[in-house]
Amino acid sequence: MAEIDTSQGGGGKKKGPKKVSTKVDMTPMVDLAFLLITFFMLTTTFSTPKVMQVLMPDKTENKNEKKDESFGKCTVIVLGDYDEAKKENKLYWYQVIKGQPPELAEIEYSSEKMREFFSKKKKDVARDPDCSKQGFVVVIKLKDQARFNAMVDILDEMAIVGVNRYGIQDIEPRELDLIKGFKAQEKK
Repeated sequence: MAEIDTSQGGGGKKKGPKKVSTKVDMTPMVDLAFLLITFFMLTTTFSTPKVMQVLMPDKTENKNEKKDESFGKCTVIVLGDYDEAKKENKLYWYQVIKGQPPELAEIEYSSEKMREFFSKKKKDVARDPDCSKQGFVVVIKLKDQARFNAMVDILDEMAIVGVNRYGIQDIEPRELDLIKGFKAQEKK
């Protein structure tokens, strides 16, 4: 550990006070330091990822009971061909009403318009006594070319408004036909 050097330096001419030098061995201190660093690195929690809670449907759901849940369910379609220069930043949505074909409408792709849309629809569902117990459900349908941040923007706006129930699906061919028909009507 520590050594004391008692050697005399000088060859014996004059005997004076002995010079004593000490040497401290730092090896155990370095070992301890590395052990402490390793301990704190392994026991420390680094930044935890921020995740959204996803509730999956119950697997024991009774398929025989079919309820009309169309009023509280709104489908938002994200195409993904947004272009700032062409000003084609639109989302499409529809709501199925029993016995009627779905009517497509547009929402401007901006945080203010999406927030306004979701809050209005949520209030409409809350006013209806049949749908208030189920709550407002949003189904987000994405085309393959849809940008990931478009979906994140929609989820952020829904979280701000307080829409807790949603699902994410692929877009269906009949919905693409519905959008083509809507764009054709819009050009007329």
